[in-house]
Amino acid sequence: MTRRVIATIIVPHYHDNARLQRCLAALMPQLRPNVEALVVDNGSPERPSVPAPVRLVCEARSGAAHARNRGVAESSGAILLFLDSDCVPHCDWLETALRVAKNGDVVGGAVEVFDEAPPPHTGAQLFERIFAFDNKEYVSRKGFSVTANMLTSRAVFEAVGPFRDGVSEDFDWGRRARAAGFCIAYADTLRVGHPSRANWVELRRKWRRLTREGFGVNGTSPGARAVWALRALAMPPSVLAHLPKILGAPGLRANEKSRALAVLVRLRLLRMKWMLTQAFGPAIRTTDNK
Repeated sequence: MTRRVIATIIVPHYHDNARLQRCLAALMPQLRPNVEALVVDNGSPERPSVPAPVRLVCEARSGAAHARNRGVAESSGAILLFLDSDCVPHCDWLETALRVAKNGDVVGGAVEVFDEAPPPHTGAQLFERIFAFDNKEYVSRKGFSVTANMLTSRAVFEAVGPFRDGVSEDFDWGRRARAAGFCIAYADTLRVGHPSRANWVELRRKWRRLTREGFGVNGTSPGARAVWALRALAMPPSVLAHLPKILGAPGLRANEKSRALAVLVRLRLLRMKWMLTQAFGPAIRTTDNK
């Protein structure tokens, strides 16, 4: 007798097998016969191994958007659960996801940042602890959820359409979902952990990608480029707006807050440079998958 699949977990992956195995180790005890799990490998140099009943699917086109779309196409669940391969789902993540799926057409959960390396923490780790993955604010104020911990129904996904590559796919997809009249809700009980970027090189790579993708959403018309240039010039003064969040960060010593502030200033100045380059010239190109 063919089992009835009520939900599908879709995990895009590229060349990060150790974190993928950690993710699957946390996910495996939660699986049930009526929930399928797919790992969509995005052209890793070595194809990862996945334990049964997890199914491995391959997507040759680079980019997490293509991987997630391939996962949807290969799946059959009425509920779609998106989880990143470097995330660690809490022990009740699947049970909670199935329970809160009725809370909205799209539901985003909490993403808790953790450090993989022991102290002393780098400025990048401290910055990430303070600023990374505030999904509650993304949902409530910006109207989208990060795809690292998000669920929706197949019907909603088909109505909104696939993720688009080359842009901030979670923001872009959330914007299209809202435009189509769908409700995006936040569920604090739906929790995953995500490792912080360990150093400046990793953090810089992340924000270079986000800046490129943000420009893709912004558009390239003369008017859109002018808006992007104004946003670029707002980067340095925005440090003052974020300063209270650093000063009020719990559990950090004064010297740690100073290191986080130094990273914020450095990153804002660099983003201004990138954004002005985009506004008056070609978009930043990068081969980063993540």
